[in-house]
Amino acid sequence: MTRTLLLASTALLLTAVPAFAGDGPQVAEAPVPTGPTSQAPLADATQRGVLVFTPDFFAAQRPNTALDMVNRVPGFSIDDGSGARGFEGAVGNVLINNARPASKNDAGSSVLNRTLARQVERIELIRGGAPGIDMQGFSVVVNVILKKESTHQSILTWNTTQFEGGGRDLHGGSYQFTARNGERSWGVTLSDGISMSDSNGPGHIIRRNAAGAVLRDEQTDTDGYGGGDSIRGTYAGPLAGGKVDLTARYGVNDWQGYDINRSATALRQSADAEDSDGGEFGVTWERPLNARFKLETRLMHEFGSWDGASTYNVVDNGVQAPEQIFDYSGKSSETILRALIRHERSPKLTIETGGEIAYNMRQTDQAYTEGGVAVSLPSASVKVEETRGEAFSKATWRLHPDLTLEAGLRLEASTISQSGDADQEKSFFFAKPRFLATWTPMPNNQLRLRFERELGQLDFSDFAASADLESENVYGGNVDLVPEQRWISELIYERRFWGEGVVSIGYRHDEIVDAIDRIPLTGGLSAVGNIGDGALDQLSLNITLPLDKLGMSGGRFTFKNDWNKTAVTDPTTGEERGISGVRPTQANIGLEQDIASWKLQWGVNWLPYLGQPSYSPDQVSKWRGSDYFELFAEFKPTPTLSIRGQLNLWDDFTQTRTVFADRQSRAVAFTEDSTIDPRTFASIRVRKTF
Repeated sequence: MTRTLLLASTALLLTAVPAFAGDGPQVAEAPVPTGPTSQAPLADATQRGVLVFTPDFFAAQRPNTALDMVNRVPGFSIDDGSGARGFEGAVGNVLINNARPASKNDAGSSVLNRTLARQVERIELIRGGAPGIDMQGFSVVVNVILKKESTHQSILTWNTTQFEGGGRDLHGGSYQFTARNGERSWGVTLSDGISMSDSNGPGHIIRRNAAGAVLRDEQTDTDGYGGGDSIRGTYAGPLAGGKVDLTARYGVNDWQGYDINRSATALRQSADAEDSDGGEFGVTWERPLNARFKLETRLMHEFGSWDGASTYNVVDNGVQAPEQIFDYSGKSSETILRALIRHERSPKLTIETGGEIAYNMRQTDQAYTEGGVAVSLPSASVKVEETRGEAFSKATWRLHPDLTLEAGLRLEASTISQSGDADQEKSFFFAKPRFLATWTPMPNNQLRLRFERELGQLDFSDFAASADLESENVYGGNVDLVPEQRWISELIYERRFWGEGVVSIGYRHDEIVDAIDRIPLTGGLSAVGNIGDGALDQLSLNITLPLDKLGMSGGRFTFKNDWNKTAVTDPTTGEERGISGVRPTQANIGLEQDIASWKLQWGVNWLPYLGQPSYSPDQVSKWRGSDYFELFAEFKPTPTLSIRGQLNLWDDFTQTRTVFADRQSRAVAFTEDSTIDPRTFASIRVRKTF
C-alpha cells in the first residue's frame, strides 16, 4: 500500500507541472515583523512553512559564530549527514546562501563554526520545502544567509579534556582565517583535533558457565584516545558568468586503545593501534542560463589509507597463551560528478532535473595469526569497487502559502565487483520515489507528511574479515551483501508557542527489505549480511519550553526522544527479534539559561537511560548505561572572547553477553557480565575572534 501510494503521489505532482506554463514572474513578499524580533521569528508572507530569525533574536546569547546561532534555533538539530552513497541523501540539513558546502565531508557545522556571527544577515528555518531549496529528503533545514561585505576575520581556539583516575589527558586547537571582498571569499583552517571514548575506565568482569559456576572474575581497565592534524583551504567567487566554490583538505590521524583484565591467576591484555591519512577536494559551479533556468555542477573526490593492528595476550596460571595478532591495511576513494538544471518556472514552482555518476573503491588486506601461525579467514584480502549512475527529477510546488508539495523520482543503476580472495560482480537497479507535503493550517501549527524509498549504503568494510580480539571474536567477510531498502511513511505535527516554544510529535513506519544484520558462515564464523525483511516503528517527541513565563528569566527546558520498535526474523533461530544496533529509547532532557547581566550561559543535559542490543548466530549481547550528565557554563566577557567549561559524568555502564555452545541447540556455554565506572572528564575551550 505504501509503495503504491508513494509512486502515485509522485507521478501526480510531476505530471501537474505543465499547468503552470502561463505563470508570469512574481515578486516574493519579504517577511514583515509583527512584534519584537528578539522574542519570536518572522513568518514568511509567501510561505508560512518558512520562519526567519534575525540576528537580534540571538542577542541575549551573545553568539560568536554562526554555529552558536543555529544551535539556538528552536525546534532544529544539526544533522551533518551520513557522508555515504554519493551526494543525494548523504549531505546534511544546513545550507549556506541557499547551497550546501562544495564537499559532502565539509560538514555544515564546520562551515558555520568558521563563520562569525556578525556575518549572518538572517537564518531561515525551512520546514517541508521551499522553491529553489533542495531539501535532500530532510523535513526541516536551515538556510544561513550571509551579508555581502568586505571583511577579514580569524578564529583562534584552544581546548583541553582532562580525565580523572589515570585517563589520558588530551589537548587540541585550531586557527581559522576567512576573508570576504564583495563576491569573493577565501579562507584556511589549521586544526589539531582530538578523539576519545566517553566509556573508558576501571571495571569488573565476571564469566559464569550454564550452571552458574564462576569461570573468570577479573578487574578491568580500558582507555582509548587519538587525534589528528589537518589543513583545509576554501575559495568562492565569480567564474565564467557564474559562481565557483572550491574546498580542499588533507589530514593525518592516529588512534590507540587498550583493555586489561587482571585476577590473582590471570592477565589478559588487548591493544589496538591505527594510523591513517586522507583528503578531499570539491568544486561546485553555478551559473544562471537565463531568468528562469540555473545550472549547478559538482565534482568531489576523497581518498584515504590506513594501517593498524590488534593484539591479544593471555597469561593464565603462569602459562603464556599463543599471542593473537590481527594486522590490517587498506585504502579507499570516492569520486562523484553531479549536474542539474533548476527551472524556476514561477515563484510557486521549481523543477530540478539532473544526474550523478560515482565511483567508489575500498581495498583491504588483513592477516590473522595465533602464536605466529597464520589462520585463514574468508575474504581476508578484498578489493571492492562500485560504479553508479543516477538520473533524477523533482518538483517543489507551493499550492498556497499554507501548503507546499515536493515530489521526486531517482533512478539508480549500479555495479559492485569484488576481486582478491573472491571474484564476483553484481548489478542493481532501483527506483527511489519521494513525496513530501507541508501544511500550515493556522499560524504556529504545521503538519509534515513524507513517503519515500531509501536505499542504504553498503559498508565496504563488511566485505572483508574483521576481529574483536578482546571479546575473542573473529569475523569473516561477506561478498554477497546487497543494499538494504526502506519504504518510509512519516507524519509529524509541530506546534510553536511563546516565541521559542516548540512541541513536535512524529510517527514513522519503515518496511525494510533485505535488512542488514549478522548471518552465520560455515566454519563457525559469522559476518554482516542480509537477513530478510523487517520493520521499524518509531515515535518521536521534541519539546522546547521557554521558562520566562514560569519565573526563570532566560531559561528553557528541552526534551527529545525516539522510541523505536524493530522486528526481523533471526536467520539462526527462525524466531522474531529486534534489529541489532537500534536503540529502543534514549531520552535527552535539558535545562539551559542565559544570564545576560553576567554575560553567562549555563545548562545541563541528562540522559537517564541508554542501551543497545546486538544479535549474532553464536551470541547475544547488550550494553546499557544510565544517568549520563553533561553540565556546561560559557562566559563571554566581550563579543570576541568565549570561555566554556564542561563536565561529563555517568555511571552504571554495563555489558551483558550470552555465548552459545552451538547454533543448533543454542545451549548456553557461558554468560559474561561486565561493569565499567566511566572516568569523569572535564573540558575547557577558549575561543577568540578577531
